[in-house]
Amino acid sequence: MPTQPNSHRLRSGRSSESGRAYLITAVVRDRHPIFSDWQLGRLLVAEMRRVHDAGEAESIAWVVMPDHFHWLMQLKASHLGRVVGAIKSRCTLSVNKKTGRSGALWQSGYHDRTIRDGEDLLPFARYIVANPLRAALVDRIGDYPLWDANWL
Repeated sequence: MPTQPNSHRLRSGRSSESGRAYLITAVVRDRHPIFSDWQLGRLLVAEMRRVHDAGEAESIAWVVMPDHFHWLMQLKASHLGRVVGAIKSRCTLSVNKKTGRSGALWQSGYHDRTIRDGEDLLPFARYIVANPLRAALVDRIGDYPLWDANWL
């Protein structure tokens, strides 16, 4: 199993504070572009919505790219690692069932950035939803099917 260089550093200094906003990034194993199939991407979106609907986190903005996702969220009644781990685990089960594949879907761990008190969330949301434009997947964000944001 290949390891990611410096992946151990992703956990160093990680916090989990209810009411705090976080920018989460998780990457598909070997950067396989499995979510190029937008129907598989919708399975990941369904898991983010499940967490939102359960009151564990409030989704502010997200985008599912072919081989990773970005999620700006506010942690509510849960622990950050538990929320992200549950999304990745349930998404893996759904994707594997739909495609007939088996095994891990995601690289281990995830990257998180804690948003400081007073930091404006709008630039983070804009960064997230502009990912498909920067990757030249579409010419207009409205043409990309796997994103959403509270304000945009």
